[in-house]
Amino acid sequence: MPDLLAKAQDRFGEIDVEKDKTTGHHWADFEKLSNVSKDCKDLEYFMSRATIAAGFLAPDEASRIGTYLVEAEEVIRSAVDFMKDDVDLAVHESFLRRVARRSSRRSRTKIFTTNYDLCFEMAARRSGFVVIDGFAFGNDARFDSAQFSYDVVRRSVTEERSDYIENLFHLHKLHGSVDWEQQVGTSFISKKPDTKKPLLIYPRSDKYELAFSQPYIEMMGVFQSFVRVPSTTLIVIGFGFNDKHIAEPILAAVRGNLGLNVIVVSPDLEIASGSGGNPYLGELLQLIDGGDGRISLIAAKFEEIIKLIPDVVSETELERHNQRLRNLGRSNA
Repeated sequence: MPDLLAKAQDRFGEIDVEKDKTTGHHWADFEKLSNVSKDCKDLEYFMSRATIAAGFLAPDEASRIGTYLVEAEEVIRSAVDFMKDDVDLAVHESFLRRVARRSSRRSRTKIFTTNYDLCFEMAARRSGFVVIDGFAFGNDARFDSAQFSYDVVRRSVTEERSDYIENLFHLHKLHGSVDWEQQVGTSFISKKPDTKKPLLIYPRSDKYELAFSQPYIEMMGVFQSFVRVPSTTLIVIGFGFNDKHIAEPILAAVRGNLGLNVIVVSPDLEIASGSGGNPYLGELLQLIDGGDGRISLIAAKFEEIIKLIPDVVSETELERHNQRLRNLGRSNA
């Protein structure tokens, strides 16, 4: 989040140059209208204050702060829309191979993410995984929650039997995606690569309300049901438990579902779970100290924890074939 704040300040500096104003003029005006201190480093708090202020300010000031919010949101969209063919996703691909390659007789792996980017979609494409994300297959894909109840089978040409494919997982994007767009004048949500109006829940206080509107409410419902299922393992990576609408269901499930195992991974866990830190992480730490063996807190980064997840399913011939195809031409590059 501090990185996004710095990017926003850089963009406002560019506006200063474009409008022939002194350096810092527009950012200082944004701070003043939002009524935040100059040392504020919390972009979510900043944008929340600005959104609230827009409803109370005089028309001229409300117009200015509205323009500033649009610029800040554009900075966020640009920062997360970074996916290109040459982006290295080896960590994401390795993660999918370890958690999503399961026997077709077992329930499908479900990945819930608050990230807007397309890392998991691209990693799945490169690794030969099928993604069920709520959108029908096809060019004009619209969101339909019924898609999550469907599966994919392999039909034999010579036999009547069908087999479920192995490499498939469900992807739930709880805060939207850079390639989602709501069709004008309708409630339909479509996938539109390179859309200029992506459907996102921006980091501000009204995200809790937005999280319970379509299509997010469908995914939140799946998430809340998932953590209540016995013999379930929830791996939480890089989530700081700052979003109450997600943290509360996790803690409620920990209290009520004795068959739920929770593994939380974040590089700053020692500080965040300590005195004066995040209350939800603090409660998990208290349960661990009390002897609750279902919970683990691991101070590590995403790329560090992947090496510790066992790769227990042997590589399929299809995966080996896909790897051979990816390696074609590399030696001559």
